[in-house]
Amino acid sequence: MKNYLAIDGLEKRFASHGRAAFKDVTFAVRQGEFVALIGPSGCGKSTLLHNISGLSQPTSGTIKLSGSVIDGPRAEMMFVFQQYTKSIFPWKTVLQNVLLGIKYQSGLSHAEQEKLCLEHLNLVGLGKYPHYYPYQLSGGMQQRVAIARALVRRPKILLMDEPFSALDAMMRVELQDLLLKLWSDLGLTIIFVTHDLDEALYVAQRVVMLGASPGKVTVNVDVPLPYPRQQIETRSEPVYLQLRERLYNNMMEQVMASRAGAV
Repeated sequence: MKNYLAIDGLEKRFASHGRAAFKDVTFAVRQGEFVALIGPSGCGKSTLLHNISGLSQPTSGTIKLSGSVIDGPRAEMMFVFQQYTKSIFPWKTVLQNVLLGIKYQSGLSHAEQEKLCLEHLNLVGLGKYPHYYPYQLSGGMQQRVAIARALVRRPKILLMDEPFSALDAMMRVELQDLLLKLWSDLGLTIIFVTHDLDEALYVAQRVVMLGASPGKVTVNVDVPLPYPRQQIETRSEPVYLQLRERLYNNMMEQVMASRAGAV
């Protein structure tokens, strides 16, 4: 479906100061597509993702999922936050944290819930750690817990707000590859916010760039690189390098224009 998720003329102004985080944002996401949302700091990427999720409301414009207006959280969508240390509970085990994703809404027995959670822990590579506590895990493993908890709800859309930005370089590439496998195996639609051009180009089928604040779409471009992707080979492809240069130049132009306008 071409316009599975449609964002049309979206604007968000903050009541406290009246300034716009973004304005006139319009783009669509196809079912099963992996879209990276990038842009300079302060352009409204995270705010836009919150609006898409229904966790907050735009000032104007519409967001539709399969033609239905999103005006609150939807069961089809799950959100993975940047700060995994604040999204999982330190006093609960890995299994207990994942169980929270379906504990009150699945209609399954406790035994069935545990079985489903263990299956999803296996999917993210944590099958041996259900009884560990978060403090016993690395940062990357904690974020895997958060991803498993989101996936156990069996969402159709995964919204991810810079989920790997707090991790070291090696852990980031591991989780990028894990995410691509999950996307392919589960048939997910993913909108992935990142400030990292290289990460965006490596994981996504399409990159949507917001300009400097107030953000609006300045680039909406396909990434014609085949899957499965390889960390070294893909990043060396001429198409990858050309797109990287184009996006970097566009972002810098937006930042410089914003700074000039602020003087």
